Amino acid sequence: MTDMADITRWNPFRDLSRFDPFDIEQMFRQMGMPRALGLGEEMEPKLIRLDVSEDDKAYTVRAELPGVKKEDIDVKIDGNQVSISAEVKRDKEEKDQKGRVVRSERYYGSVHRSFALASDIDSAAAEASCENGVLKLVLPKKSGSQARKLSVA
Repeated sequence: MTDMADITRWNPFRDLSRFDPFDIEQMFRQMGMPRALGLGEEMEPKLIRLDVSEDDKAYTVRAELPGVKKEDIDVKIDGNQVSISAEVKRDKEEKDQKGRVVRSERYYGSVHRSFALASDIDSAAAEASCENGVLKLVLPKKSGSQARKLSVA
């Protein structure tokens, strides 16, 4: 027989201080709950992860878009605002030894990411390429958009 003093109340939020506040999936795993979207790991859409580097003349952006065809990627530039969107299409089908379908999953959706840069972009000279699921953008800075000091009258 269990003594009432030995019973502890389970609190799934007790250890949240150890979590990355932006990793919701980690929280669901810790609480023993099913995945937030109900999709398998391989089917789950990911956030667009970015690396942005800068030199005097241009920004270079590398965005991870695994499994996305370059025809399904859309990049828009408006001043210093850059928007990347992509249509995500994932299919997975498992068959048994006799060739019968035992499981079929599909995911169709989109991912989107927008960000602002410190300088306006010369959109006419911008370049985009995609290789092995990595979108590379070379975004030249617009000439004449450098900061200047104003005198206060």
